[in-house]
Amino acid sequence: MTAATHTVTNQVPPLVGHDVYRTDTALTEAVARHADPARLPEVTEELSRLGEAAGSAQAQRWAEEANTYSPVLRTHDRYGNRIDEVEFHPSWHRLLGHAVTSGLTDAWSRPDGHLRRAAGFLVWSQVEAGHGCPVSMTHAAVPALRADPVLAAEWEPRLGAHSYDPRLVPGGEKGSALFGMGMTEKQGGSDVRANTTRAVPLSEEGTYALTGHKWFCSAPMSDGFLVLAQAPGGLTCFLLPRVLPDGTRNVFAIQRLKDKLGNRSNASAEVEFRDTWARRVGEEGRGVATIIGMVAATRLDCALGSAALMRQAVAQAVHHATYRHAFGGPLIGKPLMRNVLADLALESEAATATTLRLAAAYDAGSEQETHLRRLAVAVTKFWVTKRCPVVAAEALECLGGNGYVEESGMPRIFRESPLNSVWEGSGNVQALDVLRVLGREPLAVEAFLTEVGLARGADHRLDAAVKDLLSELGDLEGVEARARRVVERMALVLQGSLLVRHAPPAVADAFCASRLAADWGTTFGTLPSPLDLTPILDRATPAA
Repeated sequence: MTAATHTVTNQVPPLVGHDVYRTDTALTEAVARHADPARLPEVTEELSRLGEAAGSAQAQRWAEEANTYSPVLRTHDRYGNRIDEVEFHPSWHRLLGHAVTSGLTDAWSRPDGHLRRAAGFLVWSQVEAGHGCPVSMTHAAVPALRADPVLAAEWEPRLGAHSYDPRLVPGGEKGSALFGMGMTEKQGGSDVRANTTRAVPLSEEGTYALTGHKWFCSAPMSDGFLVLAQAPGGLTCFLLPRVLPDGTRNVFAIQRLKDKLGNRSNASAEVEFRDTWARRVGEEGRGVATIIGMVAATRLDCALGSAALMRQAVAQAVHHATYRHAFGGPLIGKPLMRNVLADLALESEAATATTLRLAAAYDAGSEQETHLRRLAVAVTKFWVTKRCPVVAAEALECLGGNGYVEESGMPRIFRESPLNSVWEGSGNVQALDVLRVLGREPLAVEAFLTEVGLARGADHRLDAAVKDLLSELGDLEGVEARARRVVERMALVLQGSLLVRHAPPAVADAFCASRLAADWGTTFGTLPSPLDLTPILDRATPAA
């Protein structure tokens, strides 16, 4: 009798059927820390429903299909009429629709709105990252639109609606809407003041005809876009609707969709305007000042999106190590693997704690919290998005060859991991923005140092790191060349302060011993001995 040669053993079961929110200890603790206690049960129930959906096999299947079947550009219909439409797989619409109906574009009008929305964004983005782009743009458009109360009154209720309507019809015929953004042009990139798109005033007050291009236009299937163009008074922000009030299509020529490294489910486009109708948002010449509120919100979403990718990567790695056996026992029991996993878990927990703290700062709304956000969002966006690719790569390696295979989901996480560092200003742009704040906005610097200082005296390594940072900030001559080093240290002391104050002692001790000590290793798995890793791993385990 011939023995079977294809008996499947020692394969890890899929991580499905669990509540992504409730099994993330760092996230649930952060929400409990910042939410109004009277509303916490309601917030927890809302996020748990989303977490159960995120942990379902159905949602994971949607994610696979949305990335397998990328969006397709249809420039013309069968009769030769220009339509400039982007077709998406039904699973994309299911993902995006679930995000919108779950309130992930609704933060500005609800109590604890930014906190619950940020936590939900972190949970649902673990399913699939690409559809998070229009979710983020739509959420972030609100502060820019508020520069014009009439426009805000018209559009804000649609942007925050808990309903999904993908039709391209006039905004007045829809109960909900999605927004995209077009800032960068091929000749300028992040230097938006070099934009050449022209805006010519029309007879109706506040309306213009735009002519030019955008090298990157996010979410080109949206109902409206915030764009920058050169008006007679200088660079100005405009609202460009996709469909005009009379039902005709605005001139919005999609030249092509970008062929990207990752983010395959999401459409990013090059577009051209030819006498395209738009409405001014804010004053002429104040385009950057008007749109900066949107940029700040999307920058925080970049950090949240990276935190989501990191959490999912770590969850998959810990899950794999729990069930996979090698060399006489489960991988999770091997000392070196435990060191690697705990090190990854520290990075993920620090990112979660920091991003949720900044989301809560939006809800607080005080002058102090506003100043804190001004500096800490740029610092956090720089650091968390930089850490995401190395976390994704190391977590993938924990699965061995299985992690390099598409079916594991890890290659998709890895391809997504560099994107948030590029979006909304690359690392150098963030670092230079931090330098501008350090030199010009003393109240923001004071708010940042006050936040860090809340942990003073609790850990000698953190105290020493803060002292070193203050010395560095006291000598800003020639600082541009070392700006990344300064911002990195600022991020680490902020994370260290949050963990020392709020995380269990084992987590805070390991973070300070590794991230703030002089002998921090250059790879994951270099946590110094002796440290108690069991509580760190327990918090990171996604119990199914």
